[in-house]
Amino acid sequence: MEVSAVRDPFPAPDETTEPYEPYRWRWLILAVMIVAEIMDLLDASIVNVAGPDLEKSLGAGSVGLQWVIGGYALTLGAGLVLGGRLGDRYGRRRMFLVGLAAFTAASLLCAVAPNIESLIAFRLLQGTAGAMLLPQGLGLLRENFSGPELTKVFAIFGPVLGLGGIIGPVLGGFLIEGDFFGLGWRSVFLINLPIGIAALVVAAKFVPEKAGDRTVRVDMTGAALVVISCALLVLPLNQGQEEGWPLWTWLSMAASVIGFALFALQQRRTAAAGREPLVTPGLLRKPAFTVGLGGIALFFGGLIGTQLVLTLFLQIGRHFTAGEAGLGNLPLAVGTAIGGAISGAFLADKIGRKVLQIGPLVQLAGAAVLWFELDGLDAASFSIWDIVPGVTVAGAGAGMVIAALFSFILAAVDDDEIGSASGVLSAVQAVGGSIGVAVFGSVFFAQAKTADFTGGFHRALIVQACLLVAFLAITFLLPKQGRPDDEQHGVATEPATASDAKRRLAV
Repeated sequence: MEVSAVRDPFPAPDETTEPYEPYRWRWLILAVMIVAEIMDLLDASIVNVAGPDLEKSLGAGSVGLQWVIGGYALTLGAGLVLGGRLGDRYGRRRMFLVGLAAFTAASLLCAVAPNIESLIAFRLLQGTAGAMLLPQGLGLLRENFSGPELTKVFAIFGPVLGLGGIIGPVLGGFLIEGDFFGLGWRSVFLINLPIGIAALVVAAKFVPEKAGDRTVRVDMTGAALVVISCALLVLPLNQGQEEGWPLWTWLSMAASVIGFALFALQQRRTAAAGREPLVTPGLLRKPAFTVGLGGIALFFGGLIGTQLVLTLFLQIGRHFTAGEAGLGNLPLAVGTAIGGAISGAFLADKIGRKVLQIGPLVQLAGAAVLWFELDGLDAASFSIWDIVPGVTVAGAGAGMVIAALFSFILAAVDDDEIGSASGVLSAVQAVGGSIGVAVFGSVFFAQAKTADFTGGFHRALIVQACLLVAFLAITFLLPKQGRPDDEQHGVATEPATASDAKRRLAV
């Protein structure tokens, strides 16, 4: 999730310098970075199966559950780009340690929350800590690895992170159903404590200190505009269904659009005045990149929202336990892994942009199969096997898109903009997920109030189909070929010279 410039990440060898010696403990750095990223992925999905337990324990209603799940993604996405700039200014190691300590402490606060209001507040705080923590990871890896080793690092990084997203609901279900020490849902947050403390100790001892660049200016005005605009959008989406969509909800959403427009204008003016903006302004003038942002939001909003509805349907509609609901997510995860493997291994390289068009069509086919599976359900004898085919096919289509989407959007970006572009895409992905939770949660709970759980799932599938059709239209505006994996974070595996290595790495 690299978001901004990494300046002179390591001293490359040339004719006038000592031979470059790799840092002895660099592989421990990779392990710590992976642990931190997995903690984020787990917390983004592990709470999905905690809904019924939160309702029993804290009296959480549908709106409270949406905020617990989506609020984390909201503050994470809104703060990612700012977190990257703070790492540039104050040093990535320092910001990583601060973010990791804050994330671990926020996890403890979530675990001891006495009511739903405080849990929501602590989840927002946890997302903010994640936004300070996560952008430092790839920058630290680039500072401590080079050449073929760096390519190998990225090859390890991706699959391991994918595993984190898959095991979240499964692990959450296991912890809640196990009810270890009578902790119930609180254990899904407490599990971060030993992991976070161990990672903090290792990082403090083995991640080398590298001073930040105090000449880097942090655009706090731009950061504030992003946070306010995101809040103005997600707040009415979460509250609107419960309150009957009063006038303020529509005014708030309109204000969010104005806020994002002001942010784009402010970024251009900041750059024109010779100051450093939060986002490289040239990115906002690239049509393929800007429509790609819309595609990211549509796709991940639909994917995360539908996954939430699947879990709610199993737990609330079919009375699955938390453990059973966690395992019920496995067909989606397996399908996603299969589709991603096919797309990443050869399909994207072979057919280019068409993989982004085949993927949503496969998802739509899976949604259609799932629709008819839901229609034919016998409530008395229902098992997860009744919907496995549709869910697995939909997952395969999603995996095809996930494996290739970022590379095609980044293909429209210049080399010196890759860091900023990657951060913006990751931020939009997180905020899109938060919006998806709000929209799909509202759609499902509107029908669940009348015990029409199948109808709620049907309506969610209709919304997803609309988003997929819009995403499919957007794909025709993206570049026909994606950017190679080893250049998606601003690196090249075989630069021509040492000075060229430094230039291309310092994106």
